[in-house]
Amino acid sequence: MKTHQEEIHLQTAGHRDIHDLTGKVAAIVRRSGVETGLVHVFNVGSTACVGTIEFEPGLERDIGELLDRLIPPSRSYGHEQAWHDGNGHSHLQATLIGPDLTVPVTGGRLRLGTWQQIFHLECYVDPRARSIVVTVSGQP
Repeated sequence: MKTHQEEIHLQTAGHRDIHDLTGKVAAIVRRSGVETGLVHVFNVGSTACVGTIEFEPGLERDIGELLDRLIPPSRSYGHEQAWHDGNGHSHLQATLIGPDLTVPVTGGRLRLGTWQQIFHLECYVDPRARSIVVTVSGQP
């Protein structure tokens, strides 16, 4: 069993900023030398998330709009009442999607569908520097 770990660093533009991580994660998988296994992608922090989507402009917009309809920024959440920092929705949106994703590695490549890409979505209100830990484990 082999394990390889690297970090991806992003600077986001704030709430709803979405990034396609697929190419960067695929490059880490190639560098790992793992042929069969798993890659785990983890956002460090509680106000951003990762997942898979067809990374095209309509869905890039739709995912942020959907989250804002489900968990609107204008509500008075318990977090807001305690901290008054305007980001209660950011925590809840990020929790709904989740901070991590695991993708199979087959033949030294990500095992994703044709229209499936890995995304990072910023839920925080302001721009942030983000670290995403990518861990590849499996057989060389």
